[in-house]
Amino acid sequence: MSVDPMTYEAQFFGFTPQTCMLRVYIAFQDYLFEMMLVVEGVMLKKLDGIPGCKISPSKIRKCTEKFLLFMKEHFDKLFSKMEEVLLQLVLNIPKNVLLPEDRVQEQYPYSEEEFQALQDELEQLQQQCRAEAVLEQELRAELEEQKIVKAELEKILQCFDGLENICREHGAGNFKESFALLTQSSKKLQDVLKEVEEKSKKMNQHDQLM
Repeated sequence: MSVDPMTYEAQFFGFTPQTCMLRVYIAFQDYLFEMMLVVEGVMLKKLDGIPGCKISPSKIRKCTEKFLLFMKEHFDKLFSKMEEVLLQLVLNIPKNVLLPEDRVQEQYPYSEEEFQALQDELEQLQQQCRAEAVLEQELRAELEEQKIVKAELEKILQCFDGLENICREHGAGNFKESFALLTQSSKKLQDVLKEVEEKSKKMNQHDQLM
């Protein structure tokens, strides 16, 4: 069997020529074995019909195997020559023949350095695409967060609008002014509460000393 990989032929045929020859060889070999079994069966029937025949089936089997070995040796020699002819003249693409899908290389030839430069550029572009994909995911996540914040702000605005309507209904005047006064009052209450807590602490300390 030829050791040449014949990759260009495999590209054209869709299979390696060596694989084709191997399948042909196996098919011929199987056919030869089947023919020997048929011949053996015919011989057994013919001898069984002859009165006084002393040839046993085991002896016929030995003769069949010997003849099969003889045929296989000659077949291997013939097949080797046939394989050489087929691989050289039938399943071989000449060196000066260019396949249609490879003609673009003839029109636009490039060196190994140029090819490597293209590979490096392609790798950089792939990295940029991956980085942009990650950035797009982050932007989408941020957009979803902004949507949630916007919805919460709209709820707060609706709440303020409701409070302002309530203030108007009860004659409280402008809601913003009322809210400012409420904030100031709350701060004063917090200051008073803080002052009361401090005085309470001082009184507790005084009681402990007494």
